[in-house]
Amino acid sequence: MSESDLRLRACEARIRHTFRDPSLLRWALTHSSSATTRADSNERMEFLGDAVLGLVVCQHLYEMLPGAAEGELTKIKSAVVSRKVCARVAVELELGDALTLGQGMEAGEMLPSSLAAGVFESVVAAIYLDGGLEAAREFILRTMGPEIRAATDSEHHFNYKSQLQQFAQRHRKSTPHYELLDEKGPDHSKCFEIAVSLGSERFPSAWGPSKKDAEQKAAKLALVTLGELPEPDEDDTLDSNGEGDFNAALSSEEAEEDAVERIDAIDEPDNGASAAGAPEPSTPRRSRPRTGKARGVK
Repeated sequence: MSESDLRLRACEARIRHTFRDPSLLRWALTHSSSATTRADSNERMEFLGDAVLGLVVCQHLYEMLPGAAEGELTKIKSAVVSRKVCARVAVELELGDALTLGQGMEAGEMLPSSLAAGVFESVVAAIYLDGGLEAAREFILRTMGPEIRAATDSEHHFNYKSQLQQFAQRHRKSTPHYELLDEKGPDHSKCFEIAVSLGSERFPSAWGPSKKDAEQKAAKLALVTLGELPEPDEDDTLDSNGEGDFNAALSSEEAEEDAVERIDAIDEPDNGASAAGAPEPSTPRRSRPRTGKARGVK
């Protein structure tokens, strides 16, 4: 058995797929620098493997996260199928040891990330052509499972709206309803109060510098109330319900009103009081109740 055949056998063992047609694996591991023509290299396989990889990951995320929005799914998928991740998996599988390279390049040396990622996609295509979609799916989810979980946790863990949506679908057979209760602050620095309901149950409201942010915080408070998330620490309470955002908007609104009052005071006529030498009475400032905290919805 030639050295090339031995490398292919070792590669089969690492990727845990025995090829019925070994030429497919050999083709997937032939870099363009060693091929007679570009059509004989793994470039076409890389093209196909990229599509198969995207399909498998998209379907897996679609089934795993039924409450996730399209934008969230897209972010997770993009992170999973990135060149960086594919290259990392290729290195873990030691695909570079079996790669056939041209002069000046040696198999097994540290490969550029783009080259390593392309080899991984080519192997995905080879498995797909040899064993079908299910074989490719098994390989992808087995080798990229940790990467998928890491990307999902990173993006989805803090998307409380998606978590609440999934809870509602599983346990309440309903959909969360978000209601705008109030807004404070000047136009350039508004703060919004939003509460979320599940059926007839309304949860504590939350404030945020945008409606989207307030909805996330309201969803988090609902999850805490439902016992799906732990109670926030005392130091985190201010940020959990958006109380800091509310106070910031209130301060901004008051500062703007104070500025307007000062301008009005300058422009007001003195009605001759100054000419007579009598002191001009000061206009009392309007008082405004300061709550100092966000309002909850009972």
